Amino acid sequence: NWRGFPVIVTRMKTALVIGGTGPTGHYIVNGLLQRSYAVAILHRGGHEVDEIPPEVEHIHVDPYDEASFLAGLGDRTFDLCIAAYGRLRMIAEQMVGRCGQFISIGGAPAYAGYMNPQLPSPEGLPVPTAETATLVSTADQDEKGYRIVRTEAAVFDHHPDASHFRYPFIYGKYQLVPREWCIVRRILDERPFIILPDDGLSLCSYGFAGNMAHAVLLAVDKPDAARGEIFNCADDTCLSLRQVVEVIAAALDARLDIVSMPFHLARPAWPLVGQPLPTHRVLDTAKLRYRLGYSDRLEPAAALAYTARQLAAAPLQPGGTEEWVLQDPFDYAAEDALAASWHRACASVEPPDYSADAPGVGLAYSGPGGRPRSQPEFEQ
Repeated sequence: NWRGFPVIVTRMKTALVIGGTGPTGHYIVNGLLQRSYAVAILHRGGHEVDEIPPEVEHIHVDPYDEASFLAGLGDRTFDLCIAAYGRLRMIAEQMVGRCGQFISIGGAPAYAGYMNPQLPSPEGLPVPTAETATLVSTADQDEKGYRIVRTEAAVFDHHPDASHFRYPFIYGKYQLVPREWCIVRRILDERPFIILPDDGLSLCSYGFAGNMAHAVLLAVDKPDAARGEIFNCADDTCLSLRQVVEVIAAALDARLDIVSMPFHLARPAWPLVGQPLPTHRVLDTAKLRYRLGYSDRLEPAAALAYTARQLAAAPLQPGGTEEWVLQDPFDYAAEDALAASWHRACASVEPPDYSADAPGVGLAYSGPGGRPRSQPEFEQ
């Protein structure tokens, strides 16, 4: 004690973030600092991000290599471990006894039909897809999805009280393969139109990086509610492909006409869809919302506009790695030829002369062009 008064020494909580420099990493790290954690990030050190403050410790080892990983950790223990990168099965095994709370991050391809939409019958995922949906059960169905399912099982074998988050596609700063670039570059190149399949009505759950980090941090705030659970993650609002284009065009003060055609013809739009069918991929986030109290920190339209402006301010290298991975050749001559051919085909179609009344949308519909009111004047 000091001068007869007891001195109470409190130990700062410690957290290990494996990864930390990807799209959601700096949000998670800074969220932990705000929660009074002493934070160390374990990553290869190939690149650093400005948003990580200097008080954060860096452990530069390879989280895919067991010997390197163990050498970096030594005999250290942590109150919390968030595994967002590396060989998750190995990390889960080696962190047994080294942390009080274990949180891991994986992906939605665990669901049967996410990467192989022809697998379910009828084709495509159930809408929405809850955590109880059918998972990939064999490598023949989908090798990547099957590895993810086995990895999830290994996490809970080693850490029965773990919390696991199934990420959707992430957008935001530091996304190495941003699908938004497919739209942003066409705007920067002053393209007058963009080709979309089926009027761009496909739905696919995405997650803004800051929103997804917020979801993970809720497990830190509410460990009892998160213990032993798997959570789908995604923005609360799921925008259609057409809405994504419209939001980005508006954010960049551009006009980009949408040329709609059937999916099998709309090949230039396949990099935006990201699968060989235009089926929906919508994650049910009810469990995340009701169990952990999740809601978007940034509304998706605003987050998408923010991401588009970032890409426009720092454009990617044409023909670079990102475009190669996206598989978008930006072949404008081919797109012009396809659009012209499609317009000619549409112009050649002669609507039939219906002998009776033309098909309608049903008398239950009372919107524009639908059932007229029964009185000449509107009465409240």
